[in-house]
Amino acid sequence: MTTPSQTVGPFFALGLPFAGGPLAVADGTPGAFWLRGVVLDGAGDPVPDALIETWQADPDGRFDHPDDPRGAVATPGFRGFARCPTDPQGRYAIRTVRPGPVPGPDGVLQAPHIDVSVLARGLLDRVVTRIYFPDAAANAGDPVLATVDPIRRQTLIAKETDDGYAFDITLQGDHETVFFTF
Repeated sequence: MTTPSQTVGPFFALGLPFAGGPLAVADGTPGAFWLRGVVLDGAGDPVPDALIETWQADPDGRFDHPDDPRGAVATPGFRGFARCPTDPQGRYAIRTVRPGPVPGPDGVLQAPHIDVSVLARGLLDRVVTRIYFPDAAANAGDPVLATVDPIRRQTLIAKETDDGYAFDITLQGDHETVFFTF
């Protein structure tokens, strides 16, 4: 007998607490900025019960992980991971620092970027994207960005703001953010 399907959530505030919350870096970290955005559905409406997770390298391109062969993270207070639920207007905000380039396939350096997972109602699996910086010369040679249709690359580029960067995420539709398989 087949049972009806059920979407996930909205249980994020209850089931996925993270002590660091939206702070990938500690208070007072030099170069810290806010990364803010809105999660939108295919109709352009805000998604009030999404969860954004970010994972990134520090300014030297090192991850806060024991398997990083380049050694320990040098930035004090750097966690490299943050988690933020969206508010009723679909907004999120994460405090972080700009990452450095990291090794990619065949040792080619990847442009500075932040990896992002989005979990939301109606998604049975997370979706994964990247945030690139608008002024990074390394974007031109990034091996992952090069795989994206040039017309859709702008969905992966943050916009500079007064206190950091803005990056909106559209889950489907004409302006859908590029998502990657993992």
